[in-house]
Amino acid sequence: MKRNPHVGSTLDDFLRESGSYDTVQAIAVKRVLAFQLEESMRKARLTKSEMARRMRTTRAQLDRLLDPENPSTTLQTLVKAAGAVGKRLNVSLVKG
Repeated sequence: MKRNPHVGSTLDDFLRESGSYDTVQAIAVKRVLAFQLEESMRKARLTKSEMARRMRTTRAQLDRLLDPENPSTTLQTLVKAAGAVGKRLNVSLVKG
């Protein structure tokens, strides 16, 4: 009987071995940020149009920012979005 090489390993180990760890990590972070922004918009009763106006951007760009599957977002855009809902962005590196 063949032994499964992944038994006893973590999901992170598996993703690193498959080469998809960075992509999965980026999408996970983006999902959290998109959720937090949408919740902040809801609590502030901001429409997407008003949010885009406050960010001085287009509604299409805001839609891309709020798309949890699109990890391509600049820090500048995230800072603008946080400011538009009365918050600030805090980014840190943690031991992996």
